[in-house]
Amino acid sequence: MRREGLVLDDVALVCMSSLCARLGDLEMGRQAHGCLVKTGLGFSVKTSNALINMYVKCGLMGEARRVFSEMDERNVVSWSVLLEGVVNCEGVKNGRVVFDQMPVRNEVGWTVMIAGYVGSGFCKEGFFLLSEMVLGFRLELNYVTLCSILSACARSGDVVMGRWVHVYALKTMGREMDIMVGTALVDMYAKCGRINMAYEVFKYLPERNVVAWNAILCGLAMHGKGKIVLDVFPNMVREAKPDDLTFMAVLSACSHSGLVDEGRHYFHNLESEYDVTPKIEHYACMVDLLGRAGCLEEAEILIKKMPMPLNEVVLGSLLGSCNVHGKLQLGEQILQELSQLDPQNTGYHILLSNMYALAGKQDKAISLRQVLKSKGFKKVPGRSSIHVDGQVHQFISGDKLHPQMLEIYLTLDDMIRRLRLAGYVPNTTSQVFSGCDGREGNTEEMEEKEQALFSHSEKLAVCFGLISTRPGSPLYIFKNLRMCQDCHSAIKIASEIYNREIVVRDRNRFHCFKQGSCSCSDYW
Repeated sequence: MRREGLVLDDVALVCMSSLCARLGDLEMGRQAHGCLVKTGLGFSVKTSNALINMYVKCGLMGEARRVFSEMDERNVVSWSVLLEGVVNCEGVKNGRVVFDQMPVRNEVGWTVMIAGYVGSGFCKEGFFLLSEMVLGFRLELNYVTLCSILSACARSGDVVMGRWVHVYALKTMGREMDIMVGTALVDMYAKCGRINMAYEVFKYLPERNVVAWNAILCGLAMHGKGKIVLDVFPNMVREAKPDDLTFMAVLSACSHSGLVDEGRHYFHNLESEYDVTPKIEHYACMVDLLGRAGCLEEAEILIKKMPMPLNEVVLGSLLGSCNVHGKLQLGEQILQELSQLDPQNTGYHILLSNMYALAGKQDKAISLRQVLKSKGFKKVPGRSSIHVDGQVHQFISGDKLHPQMLEIYLTLDDMIRRLRLAGYVPNTTSQVFSGCDGREGNTEEMEEKEQALFSHSEKLAVCFGLISTRPGSPLYIFKNLRMCQDCHSAIKIASEIYNREIVVRDRNRFHCFKQGSCSCSDYW
């Protein structure tokens, strides 16, 4: 446009800023900002709002606030865009300051603040604001608001708020529920650990498109219901055309359920039967499927045949399989490649360190972690949360900050005693401590390792759940990292001892512990 001598107007620059916001292209966005200044167009409300949105989407809240403060005139959109950025980038506490300063609030502002509270685990605050919006200001919740709140519930695991939204949707929409809201409900229930409820909602949706089908298939896959996924998939084909996300769910379901032959069938027929071009995500699912099943050579061959460049997800899947099957030499080779592709990811180094420890090579395990420490890398701490009486209670490994910590640790001591009587043996093989010699005869070292295992975040969350909920009621725990083998073994036994269903959502999937067994059948 500029080369051809066309005059740039605010419409063109608003479009450019909006495009940069969607792409996260900060460099081009700054050029649009500079162009606006140089051309002397002035900063209208529309152009300023577009710039604020661009800086927010690129994570530069300082720049977004500066543009906002320089505006001569602001409207409700200006405030809403800034609020969204503050809530997402600076937290709900700072967001509430902006929210309270807003001269006028529309549904967007209320939704951003409520979803921010719910997604951050401040359920009571979210409920209070929601009731104020509906009862105090008489604002109706449209499908955008409902979907936003349900998405926040799915992230945080807050099924109480999710159920409230479900009831509200039934009262206002009846049987003709909007498909977007219905799909968001399916996703919410599945990610909150209530897969049976998710399936019930899905069955009674007035219409089901590929997005709704993908939501239930992904939910079933996360819960280890691989056979059910394969049973219902033919029904989907009759209602909607499967897409690439559909087959990611199908292959993931096969992977987590050990359905190797079925996974091979769908992967090799993606293009010929379903007209879906395999993407790198499908290759990653297949590598994971083959690796879990111990077919590491086949997984390596598949990687070499990939028509696209390798990425860290594919290699990370293979490294995880090396850990499961004790393929240390192959794991070392993969880590070298991963270090080049994703040098800032410490998780792969920690995984290899655990493999060294399992192989009895404590010196190498300690050395690898010291290298990470010297480079300033830190392991992401494990964090588990549990919802009780409308509050989210979070724990980290070895936590001492919870107000009921004394009672929790007394319960933990009793639980470990009862677990041992039931046959539990702490799995200390992957525990690595600098300065320890790793010999089995070192009693002090073994006790230190066991104590570290006993105070893992998910065990603390289970103990808090045991003392805070009525006997026999299920516990739902959400963890940010993959569950360790020791916690998996311990919670299996605990589910039988305490006659509790204990559902744990880790980074990859759900584990439903009941009567001493897990839904994953130890295939994870």
